[in-house]
Amino acid sequence: MVAAAVVLKPGTRIDGVDDSKRLTRAGRDEMDAVIRARAMAVAVGLVDAATIDRVNVLEATRWAMGRALAALDVEPELVLTDFVALEGLKCPQRNLIRGDQRSATVAAASIIAKVARDRMMAEADRQYPQYGFGRHKGYPTADHRAALLAHGPCPLHRRSFAGIEE
Repeated sequence: MVAAAVVLKPGTRIDGVDDSKRLTRAGRDEMDAVIRARAMAVAVGLVDAATIDRVNVLEATRWAMGRALAALDVEPELVLTDFVALEGLKCPQRNLIRGDQRSATVAAASIIAKVARDRMMAEADRQYPQYGFGRHKGYPTADHRAALLAHGPCPLHRRSFAGIEE
């Protein structure tokens, strides 16, 4: 699980920032560099597969988001999330439905997180080439499922995921 936190100066506008799912890989990579250059602070929070199995995806998402916020060099005045509520924050929060489509800050964080995850999957592909992580990025494609059947899960696979349990 990868989450990111981005702090922008009020009124900062970064042309091209959009929901990470709407951008190409090259577009996300380009925007990642622009966001990092223009943001007051950027941080990434990670939660590993074993922890996700232990606590569930939603709780792992909260943990990853909390870790990203804790890693920021700047204290945010307001936390905007893509709908996930967090506990124990020192500042107010707004949890936006479709936040990555409604807020440049949330969209920027979604880009940073997606690029970080894609880079992690590229490294996983080098470590475990038999799974094809470089192609499917860990998503349950037919190729990924076939690799799981052929090789069994590796340490990066969530054991609680339906395809693994089967």
